[in-house]
Amino acid sequence: MPDLLTSGHIVDVALLIVAAEAGYLALWRRGPGRTALLINLASGACLMLALRLVLAGAPGFWLAAALAGAGAAHVADLWLRLRSAAP
Repeated sequence: MPDLLTSGHIVDVALLIVAAEAGYLALWRRGPGRTALLINLASGACLMLALRLVLAGAPGFWLAAALAGAGAAHVADLWLRLRSAAP
């Protein structure tokens, strides 16, 4: 069990689940909240990818790219939420 955690394969499983969830939302879910959910999923997936890259010992620029993606998705999520809450 500890090898599963330190090797990063548990993160791979979580990323596959998130990809399946995003596929479901993109293909079958209709409605006003679909884009917000997909952006929220993208932010979390980028953070999980950053964790996977650290566990794999990837170069720092890949980690920076994953964190930049998470930050961009987070900003987009906040923008959508604040725009919908504005009077």
